[in-house]
Amino acid sequence: MSNWQKSNWRSKPRVQMPDYTDQDALHSVEAQLAKYPPLVFAGEARRLKAQLGAAGRGEAFLLQGGDCAESFEQFSADGIRDTFKVMLQMAMVLTYGAKVPVVKVGRMAGQFAKPRSAPTETINGVELPSYRGDIINELAFTPEARIPDPKKMLQAYTQAAATLNLIRAFSTGGYADVHQVHAWTLGFTEGDKAEAYRDMANRITDTLDFMKAAGVTKDNAHTLQTVEYYTSHEGLLLEYEEALTRLDSTSGKWLAGSGHMIWIGDRTRQPDGAHVEFCSGVLNPIGLKCGPTTTADDLKVLMQKLNPENEEGKLTLIARFGAGKVADHLPRLVQAVKDEGAKVTWVCDPMHGNTIKSASGYKTRPFESVLREVRDFFGVHQAEGTIPGGVHFEMTGQDVTECTGGVREVTDEDLSDRYHTACDPRLNADQSLELAFLVAEELSRLRTPDDSRAAI
Repeated sequence: MSNWQKSNWRSKPRVQMPDYTDQDALHSVEAQLAKYPPLVFAGEARRLKAQLGAAGRGEAFLLQGGDCAESFEQFSADGIRDTFKVMLQMAMVLTYGAKVPVVKVGRMAGQFAKPRSAPTETINGVELPSYRGDIINELAFTPEARIPDPKKMLQAYTQAAATLNLIRAFSTGGYADVHQVHAWTLGFTEGDKAEAYRDMANRITDTLDFMKAAGVTKDNAHTLQTVEYYTSHEGLLLEYEEALTRLDSTSGKWLAGSGHMIWIGDRTRQPDGAHVEFCSGVLNPIGLKCGPTTTADDLKVLMQKLNPENEEGKLTLIARFGAGKVADHLPRLVQAVKDEGAKVTWVCDPMHGNTIKSASGYKTRPFESVLREVRDFFGVHQAEGTIPGGVHFEMTGQDVTECTGGVREVTDEDLSDRYHTACDPRLNADQSLELAFLVAEELSRLRTPDDSRAAI
C-alpha cells in the first residue's frame, strides 16, 4: 500500500488496548523507542515469509510455540534456554515425521500483551481493571498495579533484545547440534509410558548413524550444528508496534521491527479496525487467528486487506475452534480460501479453544483435547485436499503442571504443584515433546508411498 503510514491505525476503532492516563509519559516513551534499533531485520522477515510459503505448499512445516504471555518477573536465561531446547527437540521429531524442513518460530521476545474477555475483574467484591500483560500493567490485584504504565514498553524492549541475543547465540554457537538435540530426546523415551515413542526415536538414531557412516558429520555439515529460529507475538499494543516500525531501504516497505512475525488475535480482527489497518502495511508475514465466529465473508475481506498481492507466505491462518468443533467451522473457511484462490498457510492452534476450569479451580487444558483438535485439523485438510501447514502451541521448557494429561499423567490434583503461568495454561516440556511425537505420526500417515517428501 503506497499511501500507508505507520500511524494510520490511530484513526481506526481500537479494541483491547489500554487508555494511558499520562499522555506526556506515553509520548516520551514512544519517542524514545523510535530512536532504538529494530529488534529484527527486513531480510530475516523476508526469509521467514519464503519459508512459510513453502509450508503452505507442503514443502515445509511450521512449529510455532512459546509462552502464553512473557513475564518480567520470571525472565531468565535458563527459561529461554529450556523453551528453545524443547522447540529443537520437537522440530527434530516433526522433521522426521513430515520429511520436510520444520520452520521454528517462538512465541517470545515480544509476547508481552494479552487480550482479555472483560475490561475489569472482580475479586471478593473489589473491581479493578484486568491484567493485560507485563508490557501494560501488573498482575498484582491492587489499584496501583493495574494502572497502565507506558514505561513498561521500555522494559519489554530491553527483555526482548536480551532474549533475541541469547537465542541467536544458541542458534549458531553449537547448542543446536542435531546429535545433542537427539540425545536429549532419547532421555524422554526411557520411561515405561514413553515406549510408544521409542520406535521413532530409534529410527532417528539409525538415520543419524547412517549419515555419520556416509561421511556427513558436524565437522563438515554446517547445517547439523546451526538452526534458523524466528520470533513472533500478537501485535496487540500498537503504540509499541508503531514506535519500532522502520522503513526498509532495500524494498521501500515498512518493517514491524518488534518481531519477525506478528499476528492478529480473534478479538482484534475487525476488518475496519486498528489492528488490521496496522498489519496491512508492514512487510512481515502476518498471522490471523480464525475462531468459531469467523465468517467466510469476513475472511475474504481480511485476506484482501492483509495480502492484497496474494503473496505466498504473507498470510498464515491460525485455526482455533476447540476439540470436536473443527469440522463445524474449518471446512467453510477452507472453501472461502478456495473461492478466492488465496495463497495462505493453514496452521492449527489447539490451545485457545480448549481452556476449561478444573475441579480444583485452576484454568487448564486437557492434553487429550489438544491432541483431538490437531487430529481433527489434519482430518479436515485431508478431506478437503488442502495442506495442513503447521501447529501453534502455548508451551514452556519448564516442568510446570498447568495442562492435565500426557505421558506423565498430570491430574487435577497436581495443578497446584507448579502452576506458574501469568495468564493461560501451557504444555510442559514432556507434554510438548509427546505432542510432537503424536503430530509426527499424523504427518507420517499422510505421506504417500511414491512421495518421499510428505503429502501434507
